[in-house]
Amino acid sequence: MHQDLAQNLRLLCSYYKSIAEVCRRLGINRPQFNRYLGGQHKPSANTLRRLCEFFGVEEQEILLPHGQFRRVVDVRPKIKARPNQEEDFIQEHLDRLDHEARGDVDSYLGYYYEYYQSMSAPGKVLQNLVCLERRGNRVVFQRTERMRATSNEPPCHNRYQGIAYLLTDRLFLVDYETLNRHEVTQTILFPSFRNRVTRLTGLKIGVSDNSERMPCCARVLYEYLGQNVIVRKALANCGLHDLDSNQIDLSIREAVRNDMAPEEYLFRARH
Repeated sequence: MHQDLAQNLRLLCSYYKSIAEVCRRLGINRPQFNRYLGGQHKPSANTLRRLCEFFGVEEQEILLPHGQFRRVVDVRPKIKARPNQEEDFIQEHLDRLDHEARGDVDSYLGYYYEYYQSMSAPGKVLQNLVCLERRGNRVVFQRTERMRATSNEPPCHNRYQGIAYLLTDRLFLVDYETLNRHEVTQTILFPSFRNRVTRLTGLKIGVSDNSERMPCCARVLYEYLGQNVIVRKALANCGLHDLDSNQIDLSIREAVRNDMAPEEYLFRARH
């Protein structure tokens, strides 16, 4: 029975791109699923029910001798890989954004220094390295923080990965922290209205990287470095700086100040 079931499963899997895709959609461990395919183990009653619901067959059918099962499948309409509704839902929205995004976003590809007042270290300016690059039809980016707990300890790096869209006249960047996956941030920047990209300004929203995890919003500035940099040297300049530090240009320090004018009722970006 195990061998017939194994052959029947292999036949059903052949209608999908790969065994890995089937395991991912079912949420089944690949080594365990391989044991079913090899006839070494029979799925539990609950797992067998899930398999049948996924492939669209009856429990008594999937246990038939393989030759009989193949004949049953052959006379039915061709089995089509069932779509993953959650993935399709997400993909639909990403495709819409791809359609609406401006194609001239390529002019923003490359490396940047990112500056904003730290959400977890009051009075400090955080300088990060950001790289925007094209992957297929989309622009993705990595944002790297270089942090040092004490002067005697080596620096550690926090990495954020995300996707960028140039929609109408604003550049939107959404990313998440890849190590602990406990933070999502959004950055909205004014595009450059010059022939050459130099600096982009806007707002960033996220949470403080400490036990408080306070939602915060800060002014941010991106300083363009070019298409190619020596990453190790660029990262060496990153980290926390005092707000009055001469290591950061005065115009940048002024641009990331989080003050509000008396007539301002909302915290606004400044172009």
